[in-house]
Amino acid sequence: MKQFRKLILAAALTTAVSGCSVVDWMVYKIDIPQGNFVEQVQIEKLRVGMTREQVEFVLGRPVLRDSFGDDTWYYVYQFKNGRTNELTRKELLVNFVDDVVNTVEGDYELSEAFDTPLDTGRP
Repeated sequence: MKQFRKLILAAALTTAVSGCSVVDWMVYKIDIPQGNFVEQVQIEKLRVGMTREQVEFVLGRPVLRDSFGDDTWYYVYQFKNGRTNELTRKELLVNFVDDVVNTVEGDYELSEAFDTPLDTGRP
């Protein structure tokens, strides 16, 4: 009879604790990064007049390209912290006109030299 009580008590305790968020802190949850991780150092290298190849060299391939026109590239990064479920999202849009950079918009600070085109070395 005592063993039966212990068994019932153990089953009830296991059921109560398994549905409780008290145990949640013990479970390891991974961090989930998605998209293009772009650092501020990379953004500071961008200049007006850069070609598509130069932008791809500096930032990597974009996550999205505009399907109706190839004049806008989207760099999107999302990070979900496994422990706190905090979501961080950053976006960068690079707009091209005649296959060179025209404007850059997003969650990053552009360098002061952004409006100064690169010297191509051509006369």
